[in-house]
Amino acid sequence: MRLRLVAITAAICLILIPLAILAAGPLHVGSFSTGDLSGWSDKPFKGKTDYSLVEDSGHTVLKAHSSKAASGLIKKVSVDPRRFPLLRWSWKVEKIIQKEDIAKKGGDDFAARVYVVFPRTFFWRMRAINYVWSAKMTKGSFAPSPYTKNAMIVAVESGSDKVGSWVNEERNILDDYRKLFGEEPPEIGAVAVMTDTDDTREDITAYYGDIFLEDNPAPKTARTQ
Repeated sequence: MRLRLVAITAAICLILIPLAILAAGPLHVGSFSTGDLSGWSDKPFKGKTDYSLVEDSGHTVLKAHSSKAASGLIKKVSVDPRRFPLLRWSWKVEKIIQKEDIAKKGGDDFAARVYVVFPRTFFWRMRAINYVWSAKMTKGSFAPSPYTKNAMIVAVESGSDKVGSWVNEERNILDDYRKLFGEEPPEIGAVAVMTDTDDTREDITAYYGDIFLEDNPAPKTARTQ
């Protein structure tokens, strides 16, 4: 919905909470598997998506249920993407959004999103990468948000072939930022998750596993949640 990204950025710019970037190993942005939601705050836009920790296949994960609503969970951070360029997470959706249409504001809903936000001194210069599980975009394709070209939508998954299954994801956000915006990125100011159906008026449930930022290169390990 309108002002969604501006509102997220405004919340981030109030206080930046740095992660322990001097620690070795991956940065645990979202440690849902340990039952930990500390540092995550709810940001409602229209109605409220319900977020809760639940058990799924023997693991604790974050469940998101949206019924004609839109709100996100935001974790404020301060991280150099040159030092930690890899974003890794897992997710699962129960179904896809039938009325999704990225070409218009009335269709700007996704079953699952992971945002990486890059705030700047002035709001109009901020940037965001929005990794989504799309119903209709081609996997690997990208497009500007119908609300602002400062936010780019990247279809990490597409369609219903993997619906009901956990999927592990990895993105190089440094490479993605350079490709999408044609410039060097500032620090990462936040990571957010959102399942929203306020525009399409649908009912959707998604699940999110742990979220990590890692240095590059790093060995790949299978992660179910």
